[in-house]
Amino acid sequence: MNCVLIIVDSWRMDHCGCYGNEWIRTPNLDALAAESVLFTRAYPESFPTLPVRRALHTGRRVYPFRGHRPQKGDFVGAPGWGPIEENLDTVAELLHAQGYRTAFITDTYHQFKPSKNFHRGFDEWRWIRGQEHDCYRSGPVVGDDAIARHMRVERCGSPRWEDHRRYLTNVADRSSEADYFAAQVFRAGAEWLGQNDDAEKFFLVIDSFDPHEPWDPPAYYRRLYDPDDDVVDVIWSTYASADEFPPRELKRMQANYAGECTMVDRWLGHFMESLRSSGRLEDTVVALISDHGHNLGDANLTGKQGYPLTRAVADLIMMIRRPNGEAAGTECDALCYNLDLTVTLMKMLGQEIPDQMEGIDLWPVVRGEQSGREYVTVAWGPEVTFIDSQWWCNDVFWGANPLLYDIQSDPALTRNLAAEHPEVVQKALKMFENDAGGEFPDWLRGWQRMPGCTPILSAED
Repeated sequence: MNCVLIIVDSWRMDHCGCYGNEWIRTPNLDALAAESVLFTRAYPESFPTLPVRRALHTGRRVYPFRGHRPQKGDFVGAPGWGPIEENLDTVAELLHAQGYRTAFITDTYHQFKPSKNFHRGFDEWRWIRGQEHDCYRSGPVVGDDAIARHMRVERCGSPRWEDHRRYLTNVADRSSEADYFAAQVFRAGAEWLGQNDDAEKFFLVIDSFDPHEPWDPPAYYRRLYDPDDDVVDVIWSTYASADEFPPRELKRMQANYAGECTMVDRWLGHFMESLRSSGRLEDTVVALISDHGHNLGDANLTGKQGYPLTRAVADLIMMIRRPNGEAAGTECDALCYNLDLTVTLMKMLGQEIPDQMEGIDLWPVVRGEQSGREYVTVAWGPEVTFIDSQWWCNDVFWGANPLLYDIQSDPALTRNLAAEHPEVVQKALKMFENDAGGEFPDWLRGWQRMPGCTPILSAED
């Protein structure tokens, strides 16, 4: 049996029709979900982009980030933001050794920065250039007038203003939707299928950076959700308070994000139809997973934050389609990790699970033969979250400012019950410590104020 693993970046669970959204257009994702088992309580063991992918490629936890060090040629980033450890085998390496033809197609450029090695084990890898801050093109540099269409001019000269300059320079020569990143990624995946029709068995990873910001789909996608053109066309959030945006600009940001999701869905559909038309869908397991979501005014935040960690950021899209149709159209509400998907796929392919992998096989859970995880812990540097069937506890590992929610009665996480239930907070802190191997690296304390995707705590730390 073959395997296709599709990773999408920053796609919120609540922006998918298959997860109950009634206004966004995601027909191709919904069609895949109808043929799959849909997981409703999947979480990454650590954030953000690169730690999530390290766990997916190795089946092993990254938290508590021991041995982390900044890499030359990259920003400081978050703990765990680094290459795959040399002593670990990747799924691609393991399957290649078993005779699989392996391929990696992605525009998630962080994986190809200096010192990174995420393409290990792949017979073919394609890096589609130009996303976000990718050092793709140095010129001709776009002028301030192009940036002013996406930011208020009073922010001219700010770091985000220059972020726009880099990105808009990278994409300045787009002429049609086929030039957009999601189109390039999924078209390349379809092309690979045709070129490798002779493969006896294959493992294909398609990793789409979209719908990560900047959100600049062709205007007809955005107009599905905001038809007016009376505002600055906001395509990037600030990783801070949503109050930085007037309500009209925030609405435009939300519409551009939704439009980007719909565009990714359209090209996901192109790939899936190519897989179906090739005849390989009948002997291929297809899995799709997101790495995290994005705040778009949730908890009055824009961006991705580890504290407070919202469901908009933490809840993952995850589904598995088996070629025999088993469990198609069902939901699994068991708690699970992204690295559990890795182990599950390896088992489906008939592979032995190496000792390095810490995930569990989810298919016995889907069949009702076993229960899922009792709880999960999710880490973003020193900011950690404990989730079980009742509680969602978000704090730093030394217990400075707990946020505790009863997710049964308060699924939107609006009422902090930490003061009423200190015993639950203590249990969560103990689980954080247990999952770190019994103790925390003391250096993690210093990362609360380091650059990254998460703001500084406002209370005592």
